[in-house]
Amino acid sequence: MKIEIWSDVACPWCYIGKRRFEAALAEFPHRDQVEVQWRSYQLDPTLPEHYDGTELDYLSTRKGLAPAQVTQMFDHVAAQAKGEGLNYRFDAVVVANSFTAHRLIHLAAAHGRQDAAKERLLSDHFEHGKDIGSPDYLASLGADLGLEADDVAELFSTDKYADDVRRDFAEARALGISGVPFFVVDRKYGLSGAQPAASFTMALEQAWQESHPLVMVGNQADANDKPGAEACGPDGCPV
Repeated sequence: MKIEIWSDVACPWCYIGKRRFEAALAEFPHRDQVEVQWRSYQLDPTLPEHYDGTELDYLSTRKGLAPAQVTQMFDHVAAQAKGEGLNYRFDAVVVANSFTAHRLIHLAAAHGRQDAAKERLLSDHFEHGKDIGSPDYLASLGADLGLEADDVAELFSTDKYADDVRRDFAEARALGISGVPFFVVDRKYGLSGAQPAASFTMALEQAWQESHPLVMVGNQADANDKPGAEACGPDGCPV
C-alpha cells in the first residue's frame, strides 16, 4: 500500500499531521508493507530565499492578518503541536523560501533518506530557528543525512531535482489539492489536514481491506444451497 503526502516544510500543521499519521501507522498491523512518499508543495512560492522579518511580520503584512490574530493562531497551533510532543517556537522561526529544501528532500529520497530529511527540516524550522533557505544550513543537513557533499553542492549550482519538485506541484493541482498536509492512500482516498490519528487508522484499514480482499477457499455452499464443510450457525450445529 502506498501513501503519498503533499506537504510544505514551512507548514506548521504539516509537522503535526506527520506525527499523527506516524502514530496511526505505528499501530497498523501491516505497516511493514506500507510505502510512504513525501511530495512537495509550497504555500508561498513568491517568498525570497530569506525574508527580512519575523513570522509575525510576514503573516501580518503579506497575508493581511492583524498581529493579534496571528499571535492567537500561533498559540493555538503551538498547543496542538505540544500535544504531539513538538516544541514550536514561532518567535524564532526564520521565514524563507522552501524550494531548495524540497529539492534536498528529493535528493535524500534517491538515497533512502527522504523521511529523515523531512523530519529534520520540519524540526529545525519550527523548533530550532534554522534558516531552511540557507545553502550553508542545507549543506550541513546533507552531511548529517550522510549525503555526498558534491551531490548537495550541485543543488546550489544547477537546477537538479527542480523539475521533480515542480511535477509534485502540478500533480497536486491535478488532484485538486489546495492546502496541506494532504494524504493520498493508494490513489483511492484523500485526507486533508492534520487529521486525528483515528482518521488515519480508519483510512489505512479500509484501503488495506479493499486491496487485500478475503478469498474463500475449500468447499463452499453452491448455488443450489448444497452445504459446504460442516459449520455451526445461529440455528445450531449440523448432526
